[in-house]
Amino acid sequence: MSQSFGELIRQARKDKGLSQRELAKLIGLNFTYLSKLENDRADYPPKEDVIRTLGKNLDLNQEELIFLAGRIPQHDEDFIKQHYKAMPALFRRMQENPDFARRVFREAIQPESEEKQG
Repeated sequence: MSQSFGELIRQARKDKGLSQRELAKLIGLNFTYLSKLENDRADYPPKEDVIRTLGKNLDLNQEELIFLAGRIPQHDEDFIKQHYKAMPALFRRMQENPDFARRVFREAIQPESEEKQG
C-alpha cells in the first residue's frame, strides 16, 4: 500500500521525533503550510527546493518525493520540454499496452538496481 506525499512526510517526521512546529522551523517553512501538506490539503504542491529540503531533513528519497508531491524534477521537466511532441504518443501507448508500460518502468529502474548490486 503506497502512502500519499503528506502521509509519508508525517510518518518520517514522527519517526525523527519532531513536532510539526519543530520541522517547520528547521526548514524555514510556515507551520500551517506544513500541516496542510501533511494532511494533503495544500492548495498547491510545494516547490522543488522545499521538497528537497524536506527529503534531506527527513532522510527520504528526494526524487521520489518530488514525483509523489505531483511535481517533476527540473532536469526531467527540461527533457520533457525538449521532447514534448513525442510525449502524448508515449503516454497513449503506455495506456493502451500495459505490458509495454511495465517494460518501460522495469528498464527505467534496471540501471539503479544494477548499480546497487555492483
